[in-house]
Amino acid sequence: MPGSISRFVLVLFFLALSVRASHAQSWKTLASGTDSNLRGISAAKIPSTGHIAIWASGAHGVILRSLDDGATWTRLSVPGQPDLDFRGIVAFSDTTAYLMSSGDGDKSRIYKTTNGGQSWEQLYTDINKSFFLDSIACLSEKICFALGDPINGKFLVIHTIDGQHWIPLPPKNRPDALPKEGAFAASNSNLLVVSETELYFVTGGFAARVLHSTDAGKTWAASAVPVAADNASSGIFAITRSQENQLVAVGGDYANPTIALRTAAFSTDNANSWQSPAQQPTGYRSAVSALNANEFLAVGPTGSDFSTDNAAQWKSFPAPPLNAIFALDANHVYAVGPHGLITQFVPANPK
Repeated sequence: MPGSISRFVLVLFFLALSVRASHAQSWKTLASGTDSNLRGISAAKIPSTGHIAIWASGAHGVILRSLDDGATWTRLSVPGQPDLDFRGIVAFSDTTAYLMSSGDGDKSRIYKTTNGGQSWEQLYTDINKSFFLDSIACLSEKICFALGDPINGKFLVIHTIDGQHWIPLPPKNRPDALPKEGAFAASNSNLLVVSETELYFVTGGFAARVLHSTDAGKTWAASAVPVAADNASSGIFAITRSQENQLVAVGGDYANPTIALRTAAFSTDNANSWQSPAQQPTGYRSAVSALNANEFLAVGPTGSDFSTDNAAQWKSFPAPPLNAIFALDANHVYAVGPHGLITQFVPANPK
């Protein structure tokens, strides 16, 4: 009898483990119908239907939109621009979105649509060969910022306060770049806009810093972050902030993506100081998003990592290669990757 009871308890134990495993985090693939490398993802609720409008973008002029939570997709385009690399997209509804391309000189552009992608208005570009846009982030349809690579030793920051006219910060207000320092246009998440006046951006390439402004870019404070920055392919790639004002930065070395050393850091004091997590993400991570007060999700080419304790510890879970992530809320989290991959995050305990 005691042996039977022991075996019964053991069976229950393994059943419990099996149930827990079956409810682990995962990704659900949403077919996109394209083979393009996707790096832009955004979403917005559609009040009239209750569905989610999902917008994605990538190489070779690819723009995609779904109006039914990712079940079906429509291919959009900017007429006459088939080869632009659209690395950033910011959606406000099923009809309105900003689109950013990355490339040297006038291949970097900012567009806007207000009619669901039927037409696109070009709002900003530059013929300067050093002009290269890395990311775009918005607080509202009218208030947005974009980050560009350093020009003459200073990072380029442009902004709009009316949703139409984009203006570069004066050279005297642009933060100085360190030698060989730059920004990575990998996931449209190295720029974070918190309010009309507060913003952060992160750097890489022989440096790993966070630049922080509380006066709309007039002045900047810089902090060094314990993320790998040993060569041109390493540094910080993304930054996010939780509802409790916890900042998290992720990165590493994209040329050596399996190295799991110094791939993340977090700050509890608005980037004045940074700490390394006790358990790091398991490789280079190109994007990160806060899901709620204490949960964070990071993605990269070698997998995904999840934290439930304010980024102090990360746990990996099986995932396809991913470039970028966007969280509309904890239950509507989307990511994109190579070969047209679009996915939706499935939480361990859906609410």
